[in-house]
Amino acid sequence: MSHPVRVLRHVWIPMRDGVRLSARIWLPADTEEPQPAVMEYIPYRKNDGTAPRDLTLHAAFAAAGYAAVRVDNRGSGDSEGIMLDEYHPTEQDDALQILQWLAAQPWCDGSVAMIGKSWGGFNGLQVAALTPPQLKCIITVCSTDDRYADDVHYLGGSLVASEALPWASTMLCYNARPPDPDVVGPGWRAEWFRRMDRTPSYIGTWLAHQRRDDYWKHGSVIEDPSGIKAAVLVVGGWADPYRGAVFRLLDELTPLGTPVKGLIGPWAHTYPHQASPGPAMDFIGECLKWFDRFLRENADRDEELPALRAWMPDPAPFGSDLDERPGRWVVEPTWPPRNAENADRHSCRLIGRHLHLHEPTAGSLTATGDEAVLRSPLAIGSAAGNVLQFGDLAGRPGDQGADDGRSHTFTSCPLPERLEILGPAAVELLVDADQPSAQLAVRLCEVTPDGASRLVTTGALNLTHRTGHEEPEALQPGQPYHVTIPLFATGHAFDQGNRIRLTVSASFWPWLWPSPAPTAVTIHPEG
Repeated sequence: MSHPVRVLRHVWIPMRDGVRLSARIWLPADTEEPQPAVMEYIPYRKNDGTAPRDLTLHAAFAAAGYAAVRVDNRGSGDSEGIMLDEYHPTEQDDALQILQWLAAQPWCDGSVAMIGKSWGGFNGLQVAALTPPQLKCIITVCSTDDRYADDVHYLGGSLVASEALPWASTMLCYNARPPDPDVVGPGWRAEWFRRMDRTPSYIGTWLAHQRRDDYWKHGSVIEDPSGIKAAVLVVGGWADPYRGAVFRLLDELTPLGTPVKGLIGPWAHTYPHQASPGPAMDFIGECLKWFDRFLRENADRDEELPALRAWMPDPAPFGSDLDERPGRWVVEPTWPPRNAENADRHSCRLIGRHLHLHEPTAGSLTATGDEAVLRSPLAIGSAAGNVLQFGDLAGRPGDQGADDGRSHTFTSCPLPERLEILGPAAVELLVDADQPSAQLAVRLCEVTPDGASRLVTTGALNLTHRTGHEEPEALQPGQPYHVTIPLFATGHAFDQGNRIRLTVSASFWPWLWPSPAPTAVTIHPEG
């Protein structure tokens, strides 16, 4: 049933300290009965920044009978106060007060869901971990449970050069924009200048915390997910760097008995109904099924979902699938998954398998020569595209052939049949360096008979973080170390006749801030 929608363009939500947060609310207009509420809580300015997108999302929720609420974070948009940092404790405390306020409204029946992409996906998880009684379910899109290892600040212990400073600058500019005079009234100018004067630049704080310390553990629900009782639908995209959180949250929450389902499409850092690359999906319909199940306790609308639904892209000529990736949906009915080798008659899907390097056996990847000494030029990485992709063509990876040629490569024989991989992976190497500090980057590629090299996934490690990110240890030059380099999770189908290639380099610009001195890293084949 579709309901007419009434919009409350601006509503103040009071906080205990006197600060007021600004909200826009969509309500079903043909009922006086209280309804469950759906809340999105982000700093991207409801009156202009996300207004067109909010209309597609929240108006649809209200038309389906839910009260939909879009709140500007403290210190952003039309909300009062100062935004001191990403995911500051004040942000979570404000969220708990918003939930209490929502439950007390005459149009809300006391049950609330949170939905959000990126920032809103982060804080949905963070608030759920505080176990507020009003919060019954969340939908977290393109977000993470681990703020240090899986965000745009550090990757494998190295500073993400292409994202950290630009993102800090972006937020400084966002927060420097004025509130809407039509909302705030005559005091808008004083509020604006107060915000510009007191809002910090976040990059200084991020650079002051280069290890996984308490600063990053705050807001990382991987530290203790046991507080998450609300049902979690976690959504990612193969072109989005946060996709690994889908698998980790399934791993973390399933043993706790928390209802959790995973969904991964071909998309970049976008909501799936507006996705690029396509195909898009009826994501609003997916949301409404989730809300019906956990806000209205209506299981009739939806049979039990599999633990994981993932888009498996079909092989396609390089560059032919920029707008839409052909493929099919695959599922894992339960979690942990059953071994999916020989999953169907069309392919062999590898889960929980090893591909060996430097062994002349079937299923191995081999390199020419024995040990390799990497003195990598800084230019390696320029073809990898953006770490954080929003779907624009300029941000996507290009042909990896030139970077392959500058790297140490391990390449398989032509595959005798199509091969599918699904999930997170890691590379194990035995290496030494001639400096106390060094880094490695690895790329997994698919190489076609004409030599085109498609980037499948990447990984990186600051070698001083080889035993963990909390207490880095300098390298002893010349001493070999066993290291494990995690890769971004992926779903990919290698075509029959193509080759699997793994490349290793000691630099990866502009993703990684370079090592402090030119470094030679040696890869030992026996490792």
